Amino acid sequence: MRVFVTGATGLIGLAVVNDLIAAGHQVTGLARSDASAKKLTDAGAKALRGDIEDLDVLRNGAAAADGVIHTAFYHQISHLPLGTRLGVFLGGLPPGIVNRFMKAALQADRRALETMGGVFLGTDRPLVGTFGTMAMKPGTVATEDQPYDPRSAGAQRGATEATMHKLASQGVRASIVRLPPVVHGENDHNGFMPLLIKIARKKKESAYIGQSHNRWGAVHKLDAARLFRLALENGSAGAAYHAVAEEGIPFREIAQAIGTTLKVPVVSKAPTEAAKQFSFLASFVAVDNPCPARRRSRGWDGSPHILACSRTCNKAATSAPEYGKARPMALRPADRFRSRRIGIRWLTTAPANDVQQSASIRTIRRHSCSYVLFTPRSTLRSQRLLEQVRKVRFYDLDWM
Repeated sequence: MRVFVTGATGLIGLAVVNDLIAAGHQVTGLARSDASAKKLTDAGAKALRGDIEDLDVLRNGAAAADGVIHTAFYHQISHLPLGTRLGVFLGGLPPGIVNRFMKAALQADRRALETMGGVFLGTDRPLVGTFGTMAMKPGTVATEDQPYDPRSAGAQRGATEATMHKLASQGVRASIVRLPPVVHGENDHNGFMPLLIKIARKKKESAYIGQSHNRWGAVHKLDAARLFRLALENGSAGAAYHAVAEEGIPFREIAQAIGTTLKVPVVSKAPTEAAKQFSFLASFVAVDNPCPARRRSRGWDGSPHILACSRTCNKAATSAPEYGKARPMALRPADRFRSRRIGIRWLTTAPANDVQQSASIRTIRRHSCSYVLFTPRSTLRSQRLLEQVRKVRFYDLDWM
């Protein structure tokens, strides 16, 4: 299949490109710069120069494709074209910059979807968009069949899902992949986790709100990429798919992990202090956002990808290659080491067979560790291992 991918060099987009190529698809990616174009050609894809506000470019890219995966979104003001950026800065008082930026980003997203979807009207060709589980009703276990909640913290992006449903009613096989707050992996610079880490570094403390009973979902970018591909290949018109592997990590534990890694105190903040501590993230950090995924029914199993808690540890651990390029790795006693900074046991490879799995279980129990970390990517056997070990919280903290 010929596939056009927007946001093709982003955290998720490049993983999607690699996954599509590994599955035998021909990929063309949207590239804003020469550097982005080179990334795509190095990955084995074609590059189409432009951005999501170049509607003619989007139209041509979609017309030459059998399907589209749209992962592009303006996450930073610096990503906006100069004219739009000036409008954000000069369009009103400084306190309104964030709202003006979000409005501009959402308008660009809607126009891009309508443009590419317009090429596919009545053709039943697939168009896969991106949405966030933060737009679901907070405090409840939101399923894929439920619509977004217009009163939720992430409801601003509700127009994306509404646009996709409209296109689905017009003969486009439009579907949505809903991403949890934490989409992690190497080179994550713009997601929630890097922002929380930057705030903790700046404030010299890692914070949570109140008693922090709220939960966040998480997924590794490689697992999310595979679900995007499956939605492209087999998705139904109007469907939503949750790319959620870890369905409810307590936010307090996330804050504690950040604090431990950065060696800063972990503190509770009153709700009235949230805006001062977290700035525009204040409306998200206290949200309870557990979202299960019916992944097995679609051949998708988002497994925790457990790597390292800091860049220092990552240098010592075996780094994870991109999906499709990974080689099987055996677990040996020499592959284990104790991180002096974190003080937990690391297993730097996933068990490759039942014998190694049994050895891993003995190692975990002998050291009574609370965290177990795997690399480069979880396997079916490592999932069985996880089920046999009790009192273990599995994290992939390679974003640090």
